Amino acid sequence: MKVFNIISTLFSTLLFLSALPLSAQVQKDSIATEFIRTVQLTLYGSESQPPVLSLDGPHRLQLAFDELTDQSHSFKYRISHCDAQWQPDGLEPFQYLDGFEEGYINDFEPSFTTLMPYMHYTCTLPAEYTRFTVSGNYLLTVTPDDRPDSVLFTRRFRVTEQAIDATVTVARASDDIHRSQEVSVFLDWNKQRSPRSGVLLQPQYIKVFVQQNGRLDNIRQLPFANYSGQTLCYQWRPENVFPGGNSFRFFDMSNLRATMYNVQRVDYYGGEIFVALRPDEDRSHKNYSPVEALNGGYKINARDRNNPVLESEYAWVNFSLPVERPYLGGAVYIVGDLTDWLFNDESRMDYNPDYRAYTKRLELKQGYYSYQLLYRPFGDREALTSTIEGDHHATPNLYTAYVYYRGPNDTYDRLIQVRQAR
Repeated sequence: MKVFNIISTLFSTLLFLSALPLSAQVQKDSIATEFIRTVQLTLYGSESQPPVLSLDGPHRLQLAFDELTDQSHSFKYRISHCDAQWQPDGLEPFQYLDGFEEGYINDFEPSFTTLMPYMHYTCTLPAEYTRFTVSGNYLLTVTPDDRPDSVLFTRRFRVTEQAIDATVTVARASDDIHRSQEVSVFLDWNKQRSPRSGVLLQPQYIKVFVQQNGRLDNIRQLPFANYSGQTLCYQWRPENVFPGGNSFRFFDMSNLRATMYNVQRVDYYGGEIFVALRPDEDRSHKNYSPVEALNGGYKINARDRNNPVLESEYAWVNFSLPVERPYLGGAVYIVGDLTDWLFNDESRMDYNPDYRAYTKRLELKQGYYSYQLLYRPFGDREALTSTIEGDHHATPNLYTAYVYYRGPNDTYDRLIQVRQAR
């Protein structure tokens, strides 16, 4: 149980002690303290769009997050450049930014009429009079203003040149037509941009990565297959084949006064809210049933409030997966935006022999959430959808292809195209 009325000094101490040291060099979306929640980095004006900017485009990014306290604090952000594998590439700020790589997060508002008090922070990136000068992978790091060596959370985003044309197709896998999907990528010249950008359409300079939904564990680098005229084809290889998985599970707790979809019970106890979801089930042997969901995303919403961003409650959400005995050789994880697509202590479910079920409790902001339950064998291997979710060729997965380029005279990995397909 949390104590709500935390004095500012104690809170600040706990906040800083729980933060990661900056030297940890985190290159993935992560939160290092329990007091920061609901971190979202999206295209400005459209929270459903991923954080991808065009190098010469007018769009900007919107960062939003909550701090679980009734006292405001000063935060600072820093922007750094990474290579195609999300490792620091050593570029200095003046090499990728025209302006300042650091800034302050000064816009905040307190929550209104909520049991759990929180401060809601927002920030627009890049800052005024600042622009990105090169494409590629970027890491946003947020720290306390007076402790720049302590990382509170990180978020990844991309800047693309759209210098070539790309086509992404999704079809049934030829060797497993009922359970798998095959993704193919075709790269062509962009007659307007390629000559100006200096791109040589040759496979030795190009890396193509494909991501299924938001998953981080099964991102594939596709090998070059063949030419078709002047088109580079990435197809017909084992790396192109993905297990189809299943439709995402979801629940709706946008109304805490009544049980919504997949919510079994809502309780108020000790000044906190507890939401018990209907028990999940093993779907691995069930027929496929299409369900409209957010493919692992979530949307903050409170049906009986005027301003969901500031009036939505925080609740402890209880997940459960009844099984007769625990799975051997691996662990079960709740995977989606609600856990940053990570496989860690925060997302791992624990087996309770008394209930004969895997259980997990997450602190989430009121709204609509989608997720999957994945079994991951020990040893940092790719998680399996087949164990609990089942695999189906008709699942409407969202595939994103990221095309990187590093020519003979380039000192960094350029992102020259981003394309999506279902």
